[in-house]
Amino acid sequence: MQRPWYFIKSVLKVIFRHPITGTTILARLPDQRIVLIKRRDTGRWGLPGGVIDWGEDIATAAKRELLEETGLELLSLQRLVGVYSSFERDPRVHSISILIEAQAQGELLAKDLDEVLEVQAFLPQDIPLGNLSHDHEQQLKDYLQGGSTVIR
Repeated sequence: MQRPWYFIKSVLKVIFRHPITGTTILARLPDQRIVLIKRRDTGRWGLPGGVIDWGEDIATAAKRELLEETGLELLSLQRLVGVYSSFERDPRVHSISILIEAQAQGELLAKDLDEVLEVQAFLPQDIPLGNLSHDHEQQLKDYLQGGSTVIR
């Protein structure tokens, strides 16, 4: 009985002492529009993404999250845009976000209605900057400037 309790305590320590790792997807459509979701929890626009599940790699998580939140098929990963780890970046929990650019296609359709109110694609100059969710405005600006970024 001592061994299972030790394991449970160890897992709880890891969960509550370490940031959660997720991926954020900057999905580009063939017409070069960028896909944003309107989040149910904040009512603000943001990039699709979510937590990397146990046993998943980043590419698999990105493909799953993109499909769940936007209805789009991930065609290819393009580049690592940045890694964002500030404890202030997500008001819910300390998380690390790995932002990747991806080419996507399909019909915009929010499937995860618990998290997503709306899905829309914007030309870069039409993105509603100024009130995006989490740190997604910074992520979008970093993407549009090119290169890769590591933010503390």
